[in-house]
Amino acid sequence: MTFPPNFGQAYDLSGLGKPPVDTTTPMPGLEVTATNLTAEFLPMSAQKPVVVLCWSARSAESVEMLRVLGKLAMADQGTWVLARVNIDEQPQVAQALQTRTIPYGLVFIAEQPIPFVEQALNETQLREVITKILTLAAQQGIGEAPVEQAEPEEDEALEALDRGDFATAEAAYKALLARKPNDVYGKVGLAQVQLLMRTDGLDAASVMQSAIENPDEITIQMVCADVEIMQGDLEQGFKRLLRLISTYSGAEQKLVKERLLELFALVDPADPRVIKARAALANALF
Repeated sequence: MTFPPNFGQAYDLSGLGKPPVDTTTPMPGLEVTATNLTAEFLPMSAQKPVVVLCWSARSAESVEMLRVLGKLAMADQGTWVLARVNIDEQPQVAQALQTRTIPYGLVFIAEQPIPFVEQALNETQLREVITKILTLAAQQGIGEAPVEQAEPEEDEALEALDRGDFATAEAAYKALLARKPNDVYGKVGLAQVQLLMRTDGLDAASVMQSAIENPDEITIQMVCADVEIMQGDLEQGFKRLLRLISTYSGAEQKLVKERLLELFALVDPADPRVIKARAALANALF
């Protein structure tokens, strides 16, 4: 991991609540510092996922999340590592990890950082997130995936997709997310189905020609990005939407940003093209 040039600059804590929460009880997890982040935790992530939570005593939500993660880590008996960054004491590490809100969580898998939370989650939601993290790590040859039962709505959606019934598949994924709003597979499945619905029957050549002729027409450019993603040209599809985000503001920018995030969800978050595009999005917005 490469630190930014201004590594070590003080992190702005002005948005955090006061007074600090009582944290005299030892906090769970291994403490991350500027010294051991790259020397210890990155190499460790080649063996098992390293889940990092950036927290502060000024944020009761982050303190509670860290304690819940400690409980889950203990229950999982070493299948993943819990690490913590006290942003009051380690502002340079918080900045290096691009922390903009508290609580903020990311996981290192094979030395690649993947953000997974930017808001407070309860124990049930965190358990779902950890399950997805372990599954993703196993797909990269790190650890073993937990045994997981498919959700009935997911089965219904897959059966509908086999029939080419996009509407039923979309409704099934929406029903799953209504019941489990943070279900990762539900979010990915819905994004996939909606992409299929948006591109069904389109003539790719005509869409791309129209995009060339109308470079600032948001709707046409978004459709063209969909087509590019369907064709596997992820970098160009992301780049097209990032240009619009840099060009527009307000409601139009928000519309394009939401579409871009939907497309991100379709790709492995460790894919370097997604990591690059996420960094470009952050630069465009901040």
